[in-house]
This record gives sequence, structure tokens and C-alpha cells, in this order.
Amino acid sequence: MSETSASRGFSSASTLDLPGWTHVYSGKVRDLYEPADESVKESVGQDCVLVVASDRISAYDHVLSSEIPDKGRILTQLSLWWFGQLGVEHHVLASTVEEGVPAEVEGRAMICKKLDMFPVECIARGYLTGSGLLEYRASGTVCNISLPEGLVDGSRLEHAIFTPSAKAAVGEHDENITYDAVVALVGDDIAARLSELTLKIYTTAEKIARERGIILADTKVEFGYDAVSGSITLGDEVLTPDSSRFWDAATYQPGQAQPSYDKQYVRDWLTSAESGWDKASDTPPPALPAEVVERTRSRYVEAYEKITGKTFA
Repeated sequence: MSETSASRGFSSASTLDLPGWTHVYSGKVRDLYEPADESVKESVGQDCVLVVASDRISAYDHVLSSEIPDKGRILTQLSLWWFGQLGVEHHVLASTVEEGVPAEVEGRAMICKKLDMFPVECIARGYLTGSGLLEYRASGTVCNISLPEGLVDGSRLEHAIFTPSAKAAVGEHDENITYDAVVALVGDDIAARLSELTLKIYTTAEKIARERGIILADTKVEFGYDAVSGSITLGDEVLTPDSSRFWDAATYQPGQAQPSYDKQYVRDWLTSAESGWDKASDTPPPALPAEVVERTRSRYVEAYEKITGKTFA
């Protein structure tokens, strides 16, 4: 892959001015653009969006002032690899300059179908940890799904479970919801299909990851309705360290927190005495030390390389 200086170190201080494209939305990590020029519309089509992954990183519902170099490229390239493995309909139309991606964002951008996204974060859990563990300790359930007694942090579940959450705005926290709540939001048929697709993706990816020495503990995916094909389609990113918990199978041991290939270094530093930050306050988090930035980048790179078998450069 050829690289420009912009694609190697993408600053998110402001959105890029991309010729032929108009910026329409920014999330915690990604910026969306729509075709603006007729030449671009003729080349890539009108019913599409350019999805650009920045190097921004979020934690505890805050987008941090510090960025992780190459993070957007890693997320994009890992997502593209997974989209090719899963056997489900997805939203990616193009990912190279030759196919219409602007050179300024090559490697960190995808041209995708425009979808009507469902207001549900679709989560599959194969292991008990995180918010699921907290609910289990309080009630023996996760999203009202009863689980066996005696499970601990990191316990493998007999069968993966669908544990959705409601989408929250930037700066707010997603809330776990029940399957019945999903039915109320999108209807019986769509809720069933979302659950089926989410668990299919998890089951397929868990097997692939395990063959590479990685445990996929849980993952979040998003779906939308494709008005052109009339189908429910996988969107956003998929199976990255931002949306999934990846653990090293060689060091996995239930009953304790597992080292993970994600932004745990960031979370740990922010809640340490060294940061001096109170996450319960209204004060924005402080900038990250260079060591935390580099260690976090290294974990993202390691996840990419272990899963794909490719060298990230």
C-alpha cells in the first residue's frame, strides 16, 4: 500500500478538505463524507459514503486530546480483512485510490453503501467479563439472560449469547437492553435476524481467532437496512480492538482480568493516581504520556499482525 504523509499521521484536530467530498458527520473515531461533485458521483455512485477512521481514541465516554498514531489505519485494514472472512453481506464498496478513495486518506478509508442504521449495538459474548460480569454478580443474568452459578471473570460461556445495548450519543454511555427491548425498537423479524447474524459473526470469528492464538471474548457489530438490495447489512467496523475484546490464549486464566489487545493501557493510566483524573468529575481527561500512547499503539499493531498474519508497515 502506498502512503502519503496524511495517511500515516492523520490529525483529527479538524476534518479534512477532501476534493469532491463533503463532510457530513463525525463520531468518536470516524468521519463521514458524501459525494459532492458530479464526477465523484459518477465514479463511485450517489448512494454511498466515505468512512474515514481517525487516530482519535475514546475512554470512559470521552474522546481524548491525545491520539494513537496509525490507529485509524489499523482499524480500517483489520476491518477489511474480517469483512472478507465472515460470509455475511457488508457495506464496503471500495478501499483503494484506484477505486475512488482520496489519496489523502488512503489506507484509513472505505467507500461504503449508505445504510439506514438500526438503533441497536449488537453484542455477542462468549466469555463473561466487563459490564456483563457486573450484572451477573448482581443478578445472575446478563441482559436478563440467566447464566449458571459459579462463573468468574473470564469464564467461557457454554454458548455465546446476544446481549444488545442501546446506541448513545457521543459522550454518553451505551446501556445494555433486553431482547424484548430490541423487538420494541425494530420489530420481531428484524430483532431475530440481528441476533442470528451477530452470533454467526461471533462464532465464525471466534474460531478464526482461536486458530491464531487469540481468544475473542466479545464483540460489538452494527447493522443497517440497504434500501437498494432490501437486505440487512453489516456496517461500521468489525472485529477490531475498538469493538472487541481480544485475549492472548497462551496466558488466558479465568478468575482474573485478562490482558487484552485494546486500549486497556489508556483506561488503566486514566484511573491511576499518576493521571490525577477523577472519571466521576466533569473535567476532561488529561493528555496521555508518550509511553502510554506507544504501548497502546503496539497492542493494536500486535492484534492486527496476529490475526491477519500480515506485517503492519
